[in-house]
Amino acid sequence: MNCWQFKLDQIHDYAFYEKAFSEEECKKIIKLGKKNLKKAETVKAKQTKKFRESRIQWFFPTEENSWIYRKLTNLVIGLNNDFFKFDLDGFLEALQFTNYSSKIKNSRYDKHVDRMYNFNIRKLSVSVQLNKSKDYEGGDLNLYYNNDPVKMLREQGTLIVFPSYTLHEVTPVTKGERNSLVAWVSGKQFK
Repeated sequence: MNCWQFKLDQIHDYAFYEKAFSEEECKKIIKLGKKNLKKAETVKAKQTKKFRESRIQWFFPTEENSWIYRKLTNLVIGLNNDFFKFDLDGFLEALQFTNYSSKIKNSRYDKHVDRMYNFNIRKLSVSVQLNKSKDYEGGDLNLYYNNDPVKMLREQGTLIVFPSYTLHEVTPVTKGERNSLVAWVSGKQFK
């Protein structure tokens, strides 16, 4: 049987940028994020504790944090151009500072995808590692393409980007705390 191919798939599983944020920038984001932490909830709030236990703070664009938005925008556009080539509109949701702590029983986020029916069209998910890896145990960001997890880098300041339809998790933090900055980049409907 013969095939006639239009185009080859150019979408990578994920991309990353090491030291995207400096140690000082990470500390500044952590300080901003810890000002007003609240229990994280999912769309189905009653089911949240079954698969997510963390504290969050939303960063809407303000004078105080516009530098974070600008930096993320430039980094994500570059990685998108090189690795995904998605048609993107921008951050249609606030940035999320997330705190996982061993002081909270079973602090984690079980396997999930970042897209939802009848919601913003999330195309790329972004995660910035804000702590030094030695600050915590557990708390791995894992992506799944089959049964075996692909463990993401955990070095401070590393930015990781992956398609929002990718199954992923943050494993339980067993010692210390893990802080991250999470964002979703939206765009037009996939075609």
